[in-house]
Amino acid sequence: MSSRGCCPRRASRFQELTGACADASDEDARFALAELSSWLAGLAAGELQEAVASPPPRLTAYLANYVAAMTEYACAKNGVAPPAWTRAIAPLAQPVFGSALMSLRLYLLTHTPAPFRRRNIFIDASVGSRV
Repeated sequence: MSSRGCCPRRASRFQELTGACADASDEDARFALAELSSWLAGLAAGELQEAVASPPPRLTAYLANYVAAMTEYACAKNGVAPPAWTRAIAPLAQPVFGSALMSLRLYLLTHTPAPFRRRNIFIDASVGSRV
């Protein structure tokens, strides 16, 4: 199958996965984001660029920043420029930490991947490098 035939399917899958994030409860959104992260990690550079070329559906500010950071992270790992829509998403005004434990905040501040730090989201990506 040619890559031209696959591209609309990948773009459609990106829209489907980000839409699942938007439709999920707070608890289920974590699983939807994990599925999106795994899917993005499995794409080659050209596939990734084509899949994420269009912005995701309307998301909350937090989810929009998380998806944009994941997209930027995946693009950086593949050596490709992130899509323009990621720059149109303003970073969160207040920091969001991946743990409520105050003792972990310094660790999260220093170990969060750069695309997430820029967006005021502080997570631990050390386990399997999944973000």
